[in-house]
Amino acid sequence: MTRPITPDIVAEHGLSPKEYERVLHALGREPNLTELGIFSVMWSEHCSYKSSRVHLRKLPTEAPWVIQGPGENAGVIDIGDGQAAIFKMESHNHPSYIEPYQGAATGVGGILRDVFTMGARPVANLNALRFGRPDHPKTRHLVAGVVAGIGGYGNCVGVPTVGGEVDFHSAYDGNILVNAMTVGIAEQDKIFYSAAAGIGNPVVYVGSKTGRDGIHGATMASADFSEDSEEKRPTVQVGDPFTEKLLIEACLELMASDAIVAIQDMGAAGLTSSSVEMASKGGVGLELDMGAVPCREEGMTPYEMMLSESQERMLMVLKPGREAEAEAIFRKWELDFAVIGRVTDTGRLVLRWKGEVEADIPLAPLADDAPWYERPWVPTAKPAPLADIAERTDVAADLLALMASPDLASRRWIWEQYDQMVGADTVQRPGGDAALVRVHGTRKALALTTDVTPRYCHADPHEGGKQAIAEAWRNLCAVGARPLAATDCLNFGNPQRPEIMGQLVGCIEGMAEACRALDFPIVSGNVSLYNETKGEDGASSAILPTPAIGGVGLIADWKKAATLAFKGIGDVIVVIGRRRGHLGRSLWLRERHGREEGPPPPVDLAAERAAGEFVRAAIAGGAITACHDVSGGGLAVTLAEMALAGNVGALINKLRPNRAADLFAEDQGVYVATLCDDCLLTFLRRAHAAGVEVEAIGRTCGSRLIFELPDGDHAIPLADLRAAHEGFFPKLMDGELPVA
Repeated sequence: MTRPITPDIVAEHGLSPKEYERVLHALGREPNLTELGIFSVMWSEHCSYKSSRVHLRKLPTEAPWVIQGPGENAGVIDIGDGQAAIFKMESHNHPSYIEPYQGAATGVGGILRDVFTMGARPVANLNALRFGRPDHPKTRHLVAGVVAGIGGYGNCVGVPTVGGEVDFHSAYDGNILVNAMTVGIAEQDKIFYSAAAGIGNPVVYVGSKTGRDGIHGATMASADFSEDSEEKRPTVQVGDPFTEKLLIEACLELMASDAIVAIQDMGAAGLTSSSVEMASKGGVGLELDMGAVPCREEGMTPYEMMLSESQERMLMVLKPGREAEAEAIFRKWELDFAVIGRVTDTGRLVLRWKGEVEADIPLAPLADDAPWYERPWVPTAKPAPLADIAERTDVAADLLALMASPDLASRRWIWEQYDQMVGADTVQRPGGDAALVRVHGTRKALALTTDVTPRYCHADPHEGGKQAIAEAWRNLCAVGARPLAATDCLNFGNPQRPEIMGQLVGCIEGMAEACRALDFPIVSGNVSLYNETKGEDGASSAILPTPAIGGVGLIADWKKAATLAFKGIGDVIVVIGRRRGHLGRSLWLRERHGREEGPPPPVDLAAERAAGEFVRAAIAGGAITACHDVSGGGLAVTLAEMALAGNVGALINKLRPNRAADLFAEDQGVYVATLCDDCLLTFLRRAHAAGVEVEAIGRTCGSRLIFELPDGDHAIPLADLRAAHEGFFPKLMDGELPVA
């Protein structure tokens, strides 16, 4: 702790020379190593959002139903009857690439704590995953580890994993993405916040003991990878879902009393971030006795205790005199409990160790006055329009190939490893547009989804940002739920590169435009930057811009919700929304022609809203028997997915002359639905009154998907579609696919 602070040590802690000058100014002296470590993690990109804060302010965060927006552990929305939904999404990208099982598992554990910290019982987990090429030598290992980690933690802690998404692209070869989302439910009069208060109140540590795992995790997550990424394994935390389950129950039991003043989980930067955030939000100071911190390893220093990211730990401020009551609860659940400090009026973080002051730092420079940057950025050039696209296509061959492709193949191999039904409230499982989880003891249900299309964001960040919000909103509408709010996880490369910063700015501005148009505010989120890898030549390879969106909606009666499965023979199939025939950046163009070209499909937000509101009303009125939005793969893939889900075929007899554009375009704001015969005329009249385009294109029938075209019928047996659709993941994980 007494070694001199050299420029090399400053650089090792991720601080620039100018930032170190700010440290000197804030302290009025040179820091010791513990103080430098505290500044390094609090000023890391992961904790301070120093490159994104100025742009995050553009996102709409308020609505009449929003109880708490960004700034707390998670966002909170009103779901009626005195209840609230509490939710957030976060990244655990770098740790999951280095150590996929523990990285993914502790990502789930961390986001669970963000939610139950606020008094909610977690009711659902979701995820958004991105991997490199299926034939990359590491992909199979990473997929296996990440899926096992998510399932291993979520299944053991007893929270169902009900939805998510998985994509593959070479841009993620050296930097996968693992984004985890948790949703919980709480009573509105039992929501807990993190602002410390009450001078002299005790500060208590609960949960697991502190170890040396995860030290510098936040700093590592705020830098790009190099060829030595394997050496960073010690910065990956180790999780214990069984302890997490005990911690959930103990916290909720104590929350049933009135003993807690403030509570914060120890996530990124551990004890440092939790203590700094609690004190700064409350406008108070904290004094901590480091000798009282429960440690599981001998000889741990204050530096290690403050920077450790050991899992399953919480920090609380209690009302005076309630320590014994709280301790009895945590001891009953076989968890550590220690009074480690008190609230002060100094506005400073003071650490004591063996009778001496180990650190004494003003809180303002660590939190609200932390550095932030308006980094230079350049807008992404608009892609050239598509040219030379054939109008004709072998419908059967193209559809079978798309259904078997990595981005569209069945994810059954993944979600069957997750417990989807624990808690007995999951009423729509993975595989549809959105999962549905019943609000226990009621007819209400939360609709939940995660969405983003990185290939659109790469081509045009603004339009891609709009589409990410619109897609999440649309998926909630497709099951009949009213979209209420979203959380986000903004995954990008190095913000010090102007072209990467331009992607971030473009996506945020597109997201903001869509949120305003759709009354769909962002109430929580996370920013993950430096998702890129330096090769041996020093050149960096960045991920595709990936602003993952987690959407939450509400349906008053879950029994009236729609599913995507065709229900029976003879139903009329309709397309709702305007079809433009847009093939730019489509999966058909990429998978069948090897071209990642053209602009992404445009998003007409007014038309999107009109179509979504019309669909929700039709589902509520019982007119629609099945519903699915058009997305990757276009109309043909949408029909195939509906047919496979219901094991019912279809005859499509109203197609446009340009069959490629008609069947494989990824037009936005479009749904496919089925109706009974006697509903059609009324449905068409109501659509016309709402200004929404509707076209009947065929009927459900038999066991084949038949496209009636001028050159004859193109028929595909559902058995062939199913074999293609279900084959990719088993082949990948059984090692049957070639490795490059």
